[in-house]
Amino acid sequence: MQEWNMKRIAKHVGVVFLIFSVLVTTLVSGVVITNVNNVGRLVHVVQLIRKDYLENVTTDQLVEGATKGIVEILGDPYSTYMNAQENQELFQMLEGKFGGIGIVLSLKDPKKLVVLRPIKNSPASRAGIQSGDVVSKIDDADTAGMEQDKAVGLMRGEPGTKVELALYRESANKTFTVSLTRENITVPTVDGLALPGNPDIAYVSITQFGSDTGKELKETFDTMEIKKFKGLILDMRYNHGGELNAAVQVASYFIPEGPVVYIVDKQGNVDTKMSTGTYLGIPMVVLVNEESASASEIVAGAIKDKGTATLVGVKTFGKGIVQTIFPLDGGTSVKLTTAKYLTPNKLDIHKKGIDPDIVVELGKGEQATITPQDKNFDSQLRKALQTLQGKIK
Repeated sequence: MQEWNMKRIAKHVGVVFLIFSVLVTTLVSGVVITNVNNVGRLVHVVQLIRKDYLENVTTDQLVEGATKGIVEILGDPYSTYMNAQENQELFQMLEGKFGGIGIVLSLKDPKKLVVLRPIKNSPASRAGIQSGDVVSKIDDADTAGMEQDKAVGLMRGEPGTKVELALYRESANKTFTVSLTRENITVPTVDGLALPGNPDIAYVSITQFGSDTGKELKETFDTMEIKKFKGLILDMRYNHGGELNAAVQVASYFIPEGPVVYIVDKQGNVDTKMSTGTYLGIPMVVLVNEESASASEIVAGAIKDKGTATLVGVKTFGKGIVQTIFPLDGGTSVKLTTAKYLTPNKLDIHKKGIDPDIVVELGKGEQATITPQDKNFDSQLRKALQTLQGKIK
């Protein structure tokens, strides 16, 4: 009877059955038991849609909606189903190349789309969009309550196409509209220079951890001839993270050989990521803030545990979990939280963050001087320089 029911369900639901048969099947003492009642409820809904819903709906639409709903019910903001376009955009972001307008959004207030920074030489920066501007509309779409992933998807698109943004600037108490033409955006993730006015101090900023960040950092160090400097300031403020392997490659320049991070899965299995033996051994200060998250916290946590640098700034974001992307059919994928990570001292920083060694907050309205071009440093960078100078005297 059960076999017949399952075939009947498959007949009614088509491909949807393949998804839900996994959900409603559990293994108890080696015997597979299927909760027919739950499947029946699903089938009933599908039948109602097929028979009574006013508009035509395809099986593909039902499968996509069901898949998305399964992941959303987890209540995990970091786990998500991605359609083909969203999946492509994620990998473009990790590669640092995409069609868009060049805006990075802040993590600080999830209820508003606040511009963290415009990317240098992008349509957004040329249009005069500034850090702190709030995006209130994207074309005709009101952004109130809009998820960042959706907003990013609306702002990205084919180079040459246009998008209109309405923005609010609190400092001037004004709302304004800009029309932007999307371009191919290439985002270098590493920038390095001699700190203005301090030729013996190297300054390196890492804005995210993409697939090429480790390579970019090596090239930056080679170009700068890093060993000629007496000290280094590493700036990871507003770095929202990225690829785990890139974080390990980067951390390897700043800690001796040994564990960088422990990855612990659902079953308690531990994958220890080791440094790659590229330790510089240079006096160093690391800048972090409340938007330093995920992969940047892996680097900061390893450095703090090993004691190879002083952390300056404010407590980090506190994202100590790892997501894995599982490809599905049709170019879609599902991104799931699959593990947590622990620092070399086996500290769990999820929802806790990492406390800096020296706490310095920016003043009200003070902007961080990322990759400064002159000696007008923000208060956190000034303290980092002062601390580093004390190390190399």
